Amino acid sequence: MNAGMCKPGDMRGKVEGPNVCTPDKPDDTKTTRRVLPRLVVVPRPQDVRWEQVRSEAKDLTFPGLSVKVQPNGRTLVNLDTIVYTDDSKVSTATVTLLGFPVVVEATPISYTWNFGDGSPALTTSTPGKPYPSKEITHKYMKRGTVGLTLTTSYAARFNVAGTGWQYVAGTIPVTGPTTALQVREAIPVLVDPGR
Repeated sequence: MNAGMCKPGDMRGKVEGPNVCTPDKPDDTKTTRRVLPRLVVVPRPQDVRWEQVRSEAKDLTFPGLSVKVQPNGRTLVNLDTIVYTDDSKVSTATVTLLGFPVVVEATPISYTWNFGDGSPALTTSTPGKPYPSKEITHKYMKRGTVGLTLTTSYAARFNVAGTGWQYVAGTIPVTGPTTALQVREAIPVLVDPGR
């Protein structure tokens, strides 16, 4: 038998080569692969989650309200300083999530006023009113510069593609920008009434 020939028992799965027997390479053209169709998951309105809605609509629907102060920009020690916000209203916005229109509604339900002087914060159910109302006031006891902030707590709900309102548990607190205020001290001066 030639060195390049395979033994009859070795022929199975082998090809005769010049010096040795080598294994066959499978014929790739005969192999057929079955391609399964991809499963396409079609989103449904109930797949929209509150976390997605809040992330998409937070700047549109939950504004940080600013504090208005009277007197404007500066006040006096031991004077009733009026605070209020005039931006308080129900906010509504429509965003698109998973291909569905989502209406988001935010209603302010409470207001927490931080007066910037170390005194305890005050929480009210109303946004206050300008003078002459004096609905929400604060007295500063020492002079200096303070920064007032307002944290508005919103109740929220959303409606996906007209399927009905879904209410969000709890409230969403949003703190607005700081309003600077100069607190000054008035010093009485006697003057000559004849002048």
